[in-house]
Amino acid sequence: MANLITVGRLVLLFVTIALIYTHSYPLALLSIGLIVVVFLSDGLDGFVARRRNSTSEFGAVLDIAGDRVVENALWIVFAELGLIGVWAPLVVMTRGFLVDAMRSIGYSQGKSAFGANTMMLTPLSRFLTASRFMRAFYGAAKGLGFVFLAGLFAAGLPDASGTSFAALYDQEWLRAAGWFMVYAALALTIVRGVPVLFDAMYYVRGYDKQCQ
Repeated sequence: MANLITVGRLVLLFVTIALIYTHSYPLALLSIGLIVVVFLSDGLDGFVARRRNSTSEFGAVLDIAGDRVVENALWIVFAELGLIGVWAPLVVMTRGFLVDAMRSIGYSQGKSAFGANTMMLTPLSRFLTASRFMRAFYGAAKGLGFVFLAGLFAAGLPDASGTSFAALYDQEWLRAAGWFMVYAALALTIVRGVPVLFDAMYYVRGYDKQCQ
């Protein structure tokens, strides 16, 4: 059931992207709501798995892969639409590739990304990368940042001219808050990735010994 929720998130993601590229104002507004659903359902799969006592390493890996697809796809889309620089998806994708490569070495030695068997070695690195608080905070920052960018796109469409929604996006406080969430999400991407790379060196040395 939990894995089906993860797959459903990905289906909903691509429906959302398709709606954005219609360049239709009503459908662009709908895409904002769907982005909210995509991010709210991020924690639902894990909750269902724990509630049904059906957690598994495969489910955890699938959940991380789903998160990667969601964030990479949306950063790429909003960069392609000219709402943010192409450097943003490049930073996110580079971080993702490096972190996932290091985690794969931890997996080979019986460790996991999160939970009691996490590969993170220090209290600080466990807090930044594996704690439910930071995972939720990071997810919220991404979700709010993407909602802002989707709204910014919708507000700029011709049919949005003169609407209260477009007027809302003309408010300086909203733009300041929205861009804060966008850059907070990007900053957290780096902040949460660096500890994985440092702690992974312990497992890299163990992996090298196994290969000798």
